[in-house]
Amino acid sequence: MAIAGYQRKEVDALQLRLSEPPRFLLFIAGPRQVGKTTMVQQTLAQYPSAQYSFIPVDRPDDAPASSITSSSSEPIDLSFGPRDARWLVGKWQQARIAARQSESGHILILDEIQKVPQWSEAVKGLWDADRAEGLNLHVILLGSSPLLMQQGMSESLAGRFELIPLTHWSFVEMHDAFGFDRDDYIYFGGYPGAAPLIQDESRWRNYVTGSLIKPSIEKDIFEMTRVDKPALLKQLFHLGAAYSGQIVALSNMKGQLQNAGNETTLAHYLDLLENAGLLVGMQKYYRGQIKRRKSPPKLNVLNNALMTATSGYSKVEAIADRTYWGRIVESAVGQHLYNSGRPDCFLHYWREEPNEVDFVIERGNRIAAIEVKSGTVPIRAKGLELFEKKFGACQKHLVGDGGIPLVEFLSYPAEHWL
Repeated sequence: MAIAGYQRKEVDALQLRLSEPPRFLLFIAGPRQVGKTTMVQQTLAQYPSAQYSFIPVDRPDDAPASSITSSSSEPIDLSFGPRDARWLVGKWQQARIAARQSESGHILILDEIQKVPQWSEAVKGLWDADRAEGLNLHVILLGSSPLLMQQGMSESLAGRFELIPLTHWSFVEMHDAFGFDRDDYIYFGGYPGAAPLIQDESRWRNYVTGSLIKPSIEKDIFEMTRVDKPALLKQLFHLGAAYSGQIVALSNMKGQLQNAGNETTLAHYLDLLENAGLLVGMQKYYRGQIKRRKSPPKLNVLNNALMTATSGYSKVEAIADRTYWGRIVESAVGQHLYNSGRPDCFLHYWREEPNEVDFVIERGNRIAAIEVKSGTVPIRAKGLELFEKKFGACQKHLVGDGGIPLVEFLSYPAEHWL
């Protein structure tokens, strides 16, 4: 049962930004269904409706029109036309009118902004004009991360924006909001919209695959960037989800994928899947960046639901298969480190046969080596010792039986373990 009105910590960050004079465009970016819109709506609940305009870019044309209302004017009709730069300028101009008519200013929110062609160039000109005027107009832009940035945020809007990233929900958040225990989180992952469905696993799986995975690929990737082999990218995701927690050379992947093309294509598609918040291919830890890019990637889903919903295992079956459960546990640790560590911490693995370290966290000159004990194999602490011998003093952590309890480890962000 969800706790009504549960708020993520990023709500406080957004409230703080809105209490200041407009200095930057505010970007709320993150994977699909992690609560970007909800976060903004929770923040806006503190304001009278006259002080903000919430514009969903992807609203159908036949949807009811919104309006901006100010104390000194009639409601302004926000009719809907083609989602282009002209449409964007029109919405912005109406928000400007409201800002000029209100002593407290105005907030303009554009949801799914990346669906407007050439949006970044239009936003740049509008924002610069507002700053020259000293207009009290805050602008919040929401979009899928970081494909949104690839469409112009970094180049056209350099120095003009502040990013508030939202990642997949953590164990602590799912526990506090929905009462998830350790095994619930390991199997069902961190999608808040799917949480009420876990008592009916078939319904939960259908929701994850049909309402999360499919649109994440077909809308957040295919509609935002060029993909010459869409079927290959889909195959790669499903292969990566099945092999989450394992090191798989790109050359070996080619043998399991139809029309795989070259390894450069696969590496590019892995990057797209990472950008959509689905799957990461971690590189082996070296001191040199070039060698890292040449290493075979260790695959890890960024939300465990992406692994288990497509596995064919029920929760009971997954727990009973101790080898498979160990892989799910390791994937849960990996996605937790990745999601809680970005953008300051970088995540790798290390292996020199027969020794391995499951995860290496790097932040500046600080390094932590982490080994996850699944319970099905002997403790491989030797890998931790050899890693430190090779690379120098570092934090070493064993997670699982005989080490840090999994619940405790998942309760702290990546930087805590440095």
